[in-house]
Amino acid sequence: MEVANPKLNELLRSVSDPEIPVLSIMDMGIVRDLQEKDGVYTITITPTYSGCPAMDTIGDDIKAAFAEEGLEAEIKLVLSPAWTTDWITKRGRAELEKYGIAAPLEATADKDALTGKSRMIKCTNCGSMNTKMVSRFGSTACKALFQCEDCHEPFDYFKCLK
Repeated sequence: MEVANPKLNELLRSVSDPEIPVLSIMDMGIVRDLQEKDGVYTITITPTYSGCPAMDTIGDDIKAAFAEEGLEAEIKLVLSPAWTTDWITKRGRAELEKYGIAAPLEATADKDALTGKSRMIKCTNCGSMNTKMVSRFGSTACKALFQCEDCHEPFDYFKCLK
C-alpha cells in the first residue's frame, strides 16, 4: 500500500519493524490504511500474526514519528483480512535477503522446503541451494532456521503465511 501524500508515505516508511529493523512497516505490508479527519490521522495496521508482541511498539513508533512532525495519530488494529507474506513488497523481500533472512517462497514451495521434500531455500550468505532446515522455528515463530551445507552458515527463512 502506498499513501497518496508523499510526506506521509515517507513518514510511515521511516518506522521500522522492531523485529526486522531493516524493513519499514510499509515494506512489511503492515499498514493497511490512512485516513485524516479534523487533523487527526488514523493509521490502520494489521499484525503479521494475531498476538504479535511487536504491534504495541509499532503503534507507539508511528505515533512518535507523527508527533515529531507536529501531527496527531491514532492507531487502529485490524485482524481481518489476515496479514500474508504476499503483502511484503519487492523492496522488502530484497532487504530481507541482504539482512540475512531468506524471503518467503510461495505456499507450495514453502511447504516442500519445510517438510524436506526439496531444497529451495537459498543461502543468504553464499547463494547456494544446498541448504537444510535445522529447526522449524528460528529467531521468531514466523521464521525457520536453516543452515547452508556449503558455507555452513546458519540463517533464518521467513515462512510463507497465507
